[in-house]
Amino acid sequence: LKPFFSQQPLSCLSFARKKLPDSAAMQAGQYTGNEFKDLKPAGPSALAKGGLFCFFVLTRALHPTIIDASKTLDPETGKRGIAYSNMSVVLGECVFTLIAACLMALALGGMKEIRLILDPKALKVFSGIGLMYALGDYLEMASMGALSGAAYQVLLQSKLVITALMLWYVKGAKQASLQWNLLVLIMLSMCVYMIGGSKSGSGGAIPLMGVFNVLLKVTVSCLCAVLADKYMKDFKNLPFYVQLAQMKIAWTVTILMISFADGATWQNGFFDGWTPAACGVFTSFIIKCWSTMAILSLLDSVLKNIGEASAVLVIYFMNVCLPMFPDKFEVPSFLAVMVVILSVTAYVGSKSVVEKAALYDKMQK
Repeated sequence: LKPFFSQQPLSCLSFARKKLPDSAAMQAGQYTGNEFKDLKPAGPSALAKGGLFCFFVLTRALHPTIIDASKTLDPETGKRGIAYSNMSVVLGECVFTLIAACLMALALGGMKEIRLILDPKALKVFSGIGLMYALGDYLEMASMGALSGAAYQVLLQSKLVITALMLWYVKGAKQASLQWNLLVLIMLSMCVYMIGGSKSGSGGAIPLMGVFNVLLKVTVSCLCAVLADKYMKDFKNLPFYVQLAQMKIAWTVTILMISFADGATWQNGFFDGWTPAACGVFTSFIIKCWSTMAILSLLDSVLKNIGEASAVLVIYFMNVCLPMFPDKFEVPSFLAVMVVILSVTAYVGSKSVVEKAALYDKMQK
């Protein structure tokens, strides 16, 4: 052993590399870079995420566009409005989704999963969430009766401001000055778009009640999203369709009560005013409900917010290009839409930058 120790000392790794063959070196712990070449990444692939993102943008753009297209011209006032009952399409979607979710539970789990729907502990929680979702649907239809699809989607971006204020009040999570500046920019760009739209539209004034309903709808939706995300994870032992059925029970009862009080749904006949466009609204509500509950769990919050903002541009070009809309391409409106989109994407992208800057400042102390 003396000649061996008289040589230059070797590390364990270099000794294994020198004295052992490749297979033995692997057993000794040498890393070659080929160990994980067959390991598949977790979650959907980049191509699948791209497809889901495009589908998300399309559904978010088509839903308000179809509602806007279902409006008819009132010969007395000269304005476009919804001729059918707002709650008839929403109630139809609720009943359809509730039946579909129960049938899925029966087909996939039998009577055992049907009994899970009536589990009092989970039913109490998801009934409260369903009640708030029902109020959101009512506010959505009430606001869409006075606003165009593009204006509605632009005002939906106020959810970033409302979410920031909620987090500040509830959790004490403060925004950096850069983020507050971007939030103010988002609000001002929405105001610019609404003012420009009111001057070029037929009404000649901003529909304040429609704007107020959108802001209420956004507030309810933000609260619903937080509660649904929390409790769907807390009750993750329940299948997705069981949770949806539990929400839809209170959702359907609430919409049914509103329909009896609105003075139009049952008094004029449930299907009064239904046209092929109204059937499209009914279908759009179904797709929106199922995609919101299922597909959104596969996309991160950054892609969701960018997708919501991108839908504004898609709706704008639909309103300009499709023959059923009176809108024409105008440079000021287009620029206002682009400012909204870019300010939203800037705010979403600033989160990681602010977090890294805060971490750097903490390390310097």
